[in-house]
Amino acid sequence: MTVTDLIRQDLAAKPDGVLESIAESRGVPLEAVLACLEPDAALRVAGSLYQDIWSELTGWGEMTFVVHSRDGVFECKGSVPPGTEGRGYFNIHGDSPIGGHLRMDRCRSIYFIDRPFFGKRSCSVQFVNEEGGAMFKIFVGRNEDRSLKADQVARFEALREKHRAAA
Repeated sequence: MTVTDLIRQDLAAKPDGVLESIAESRGVPLEAVLACLEPDAALRVAGSLYQDIWSELTGWGEMTFVVHSRDGVFECKGSVPPGTEGRGYFNIHGDSPIGGHLRMDRCRSIYFIDRPFFGKRSCSVQFVNEEGGAMFKIFVGRNEDRSLKADQVARFEALREKHRAAA
């Protein structure tokens, strides 16, 4: 049995589990797990599209920005601020708690992920580095009742379909 078969078994056994946990248990980068998701759950596009995709996200309102490493998960809620290129970084700045300097030249691929997470639908745009690990993820926001924000879901689906058609 191949590692891909094992990952698919893991996904079938726990379809709403933490993808990084599967990657770690199988000794593969996150992208290997993302590649095993069903086509309706994951769409991969080239990392070179990051500026176009980032720019689209800036008008969506409050979302959740996540950095997940082996040592923890950092979450920040806020609007995705605009960004500009400079000094080798994509610099994000604006009136948001999300800010910093990103090495987007290392972005190999971007995934539109739509799958259950602990029993609830979750939609995210995940930026993957050259080694296949997550640089960061941006999740569609949730309402107070934990439901997804309908306007953001519609925008997520439209952006995903735009890129699916282009691919």
